[in-house]
Amino acid sequence: MKKFKRIAATVVATVMALSLVACADKKADAPSDGNKTYNVSICNYVDDASLNQICDNIKARLEELGKENNVTFKVSYDNCNADANVMSQIIANFIADKTDLMVGVATPVAMAMQSATEENKIPVVFAAVSDPVACGVVDSLEAPGANITGTSDYLDTKAIMNLIFAANPDVKTVGLLYDAGQDSSTTAINDARAFLEAKGIEVVERTGTNVSEVQLAVNELVADKVDAVFTPSDNTIMQAELSIYETLAAAGIPHYTGADSFALNGAFLGYGVDYANLGVETANMICEILVKGSDVSKTAVKTFDNGTATINVETCAAIGFDFEDLKTKFAPYCTKVEEIKTAESFDEQ
Repeated sequence: MKKFKRIAATVVATVMALSLVACADKKADAPSDGNKTYNVSICNYVDDASLNQICDNIKARLEELGKENNVTFKVSYDNCNADANVMSQIIANFIADKTDLMVGVATPVAMAMQSATEENKIPVVFAAVSDPVACGVVDSLEAPGANITGTSDYLDTKAIMNLIFAANPDVKTVGLLYDAGQDSSTTAINDARAFLEAKGIEVVERTGTNVSEVQLAVNELVADKVDAVFTPSDNTIMQAELSIYETLAAAGIPHYTGADSFALNGAFLGYGVDYANLGVETANMICEILVKGSDVSKTAVKTFDNGTATINVETCAAIGFDFEDLKTKFAPYCTKVEEIKTAESFDEQ
């Protein structure tokens, strides 16, 4: 009898063990119970209105997506302030903290993250990389080819050139103001130069790598008596805009730029993407990769309609242009024309 009890006990124990295994297997196959947490690490290149808009909207949208998908996105944020050494340390910290995905805001950060993840293959989603193919972070927009993809604020340089001549058909000399070390400026400046030279327009190029150098470059452009100045989505010039816009306006020189944040900081006109929406779409991409398992290497880079012209109405008046007249002249080249006033950040609007 005792032997039978021992056998029965063994059988019961075995059945219970098998049941536990079966339950464990079912639990592994079951959908997330809502406790899943994804660590997302964002590095911003520099503190400016456009890039800050992107970061704020990534964070806000991830919070929404977390609730919608019953998961948690734990977001770490840092800003390297255009310091390459600080950037490298921030990225190293993200890797040491075993982040699930890194977000590189602007071209230099995206390139640094690409290099830092060649072996560990941590997924990287970039934001506001103007020419991701030319700078080598992806093989193509349609098929990135590695562990990195993202959103691009590609600039339609021809469209901005058309705005210059729509405002003033008699333009003879155009200044190109940029930081030669900014990869995001290379293609746009080359395109602008080619466009202008093909029309027989004199091109004057001035560059700077910091605020002081940019101020000197602007003084030289004023002395050169240029009729207009073009700057692509260049972070160095963006940082300096608040310190140069009055000089250009006083000289009657309109500054045409590659982002609405320039116009916010005093430039005559910013033309390009909606950076708030770019941040939202970047967050959507992060969710697709982490929650829904999309293959990073096959997730196409997202580009946007570049049709919004943002005019600083205060600078517009200072130069002597009429805003309503410009809206009519710009209409064939824009999807919409918006107005803005000078401030240091979008929160002040």
